[in-house]
Amino acid sequence: MENQYTPSTIEVEVQQRWETEQPFKAVENPLKEKFYCLCMFPYPSGRLHIGHVYTIGDVMARYQRMLGKNVLQPMGWDAFGLPAENAAIQNQVLPAKWTRENIAYMRNQLKRLGLGYDWGRELATCDTDYYRWEQWLFIQLFKKGLVYKKTAPVNWDPVDQTVLANEQVIDGCGWRSGALVERRDISQWFVKITAYAEELLAGLDSLENKWPDAVRKMQRQWIGRSEGVSIQFEVASEALTVFTTRPDTLMGATYVAVAAEHPLAQEAAV
Repeated sequence: MENQYTPSTIEVEVQQRWETEQPFKAVENPLKEKFYCLCMFPYPSGRLHIGHVYTIGDVMARYQRMLGKNVLQPMGWDAFGLPAENAAIQNQVLPAKWTRENIAYMRNQLKRLGLGYDWGRELATCDTDYYRWEQWLFIQLFKKGLVYKKTAPVNWDPVDQTVLANEQVIDGCGWRSGALVERRDISQWFVKITAYAEELLAGLDSLENKWPDAVRKMQRQWIGRSEGVSIQFEVASEALTVFTTRPDTLMGATYVAVAAEHPLAQEAAV
């Protein structure tokens, strides 16, 4: 046994053996209990950072494999959309070339980390074999009336010309461009997940002793089902519809407040 651990030698040798023996490959086995472990797909718009080192997920997958379960732990790439295109433009490279080169580089980085992924299940969301099913699913939802279009405020990066999630806004600026983020009203599609509120709540009841109580409580709060009535207040010759769970207290109402982005507030500010 060597007195000193040399990862550049030992880990490379082990990882080369993994490439040959494929110990993390998921194979159908009806005699084993299944365990699916999926971590968030990285954006292939650069190189890995510490947030992509999914050690906890890998530890869970290895532990479940040691318990004798048939483990599937895949990896993929969140490679579709304007962020990848904007990164390519910034680096003056065609988006397809830029994305594929980053995927190859980041895949090698993850392999060097020694994470136990089944690379035979790898996918990229920019592959037509993948996003064709997203398109198919959207069409099915549209046919069933489960998607609808309406105008709603978003975080808009005027430099990247794209919408940003709240997590991508740092101190009021875009995480990549550094530009001051604007609030814009944009017409967009929404999924009517409220249509499944009752079914989801009923499903949570069946998970007692399977999911922690704190997790089930959090899910109930996220679903946010409320019982009440919709009423109308006459404000500036306009009917303002308000939902309340306590209609019995309406006689004590002294004022009505609207959000800053509401049209009435915008008119008052002019």
